[in-house]
Amino acid sequence: MDTTRQSLLPTYDHRPGTGPTLVFLHYWGGSARTWDLVVDRLAGRDILTVDFRGWSRSRNLDGPWTLRRLADDTLAVLADAGVTDFVLVGHSMGGKVAQLVAATRPLGLRGIVLVASAPAKPAPGVSAEYREGLSHAYDSEESVADARDHILTATELPEPVKSRIVADSRAATEAARLEWPLRGIAEDVSEHTREIDVPALVVAGEHDRVEPVDVLRDHLVPHLSGADLVVIPDTGHLIPLEAPADLVDAISAFVPAT
Repeated sequence: MDTTRQSLLPTYDHRPGTGPTLVFLHYWGGSARTWDLVVDRLAGRDILTVDFRGWSRSRNLDGPWTLRRLADDTLAVLADAGVTDFVLVGHSMGGKVAQLVAATRPLGLRGIVLVASAPAKPAPGVSAEYREGLSHAYDSEESVADARDHILTATELPEPVKSRIVADSRAATEAARLEWPLRGIAEDVSEHTREIDVPALVVAGEHDRVEPVDVLRDHLVPHLSGADLVVIPDTGHLIPLEAPADLVDAISAFVPAT
């Protein structure tokens, strides 16, 4: 797997294989390695994973760290990697970034998979008070562990995975960490989402407390043209870590290797 780091680009990993390229975009608190359990089950597929600006290996990149900047970064990474035939797979915050990328109708985009995605139109519960509280979820290792065990997941994870979640959630600059809860989560991008003109798959976790099934059904699916909705049973918000095999099955059915 090739790891690329450019002074003006986020760090990304590109594993050549059978196309189309699956481009994985991580959640708020995640990193490229959030997808490891998924990627490991996609042997032979062409894979690209990104550490968003301000996070993990890209933490030293300057801001802004807005959704639009992350979308522009993604397009720049695709160009740098020479990817011309691809499907976007975005988780949570990464799903909202994927919507903005897809709305530009980039050449070579075949489809979009939105995994426990932030919806196009924020749910009513995303109030100023909610956002302020959320902004402190990753203040310490203890607060991350509390969020992981009581909000983000609905299943028991292996200790190495639990430790990875804590490490990744803390591996961000403060400005990048605060951008999503204080601003990005409240952005209404539905006008852009309605511009997406490729097939879409929305994957929800049955017991997701962050982006519940009904929120995705009411605030995301209607803004996509003919999107399919798949609900993974007995799973919370961190689907790539809680149910990687089920997620791979959904992705593979939606976009078979060619």
